[in-house]
Amino acid sequence: MNKLILVMAVAAPLAVTGCTTAEQTGVGGAAVGAAVGGLATGTTGGALGGALIGGTAGYLIGRAADHPGYCRYRGHDRYGRRVIYERRC
Repeated sequence: MNKLILVMAVAAPLAVTGCTTAEQTGVGGAAVGAAVGGLATGTTGGALGGALIGGTAGYLIGRAADHPGYCRYRGHDRYGRRVIYERRC
């Protein structure tokens, strides 16, 4: 069991080397969330919930970091469709 955890700890950073910043922070957030959720509740369900919350938060933070100096706006185009666009702040 300990060897499996060691192998996973070494392999995890290598698995995300080709990912975007948002994907990397999502994976990191999920790992931290699973650890905190599992330790706090002592159940698998707590670990899964923590992974879901941590992964989502990490992805959103990483997505904002992908475009520094840009702000996201929601609006409607001239046809009334909802759009999200970015421009410099």
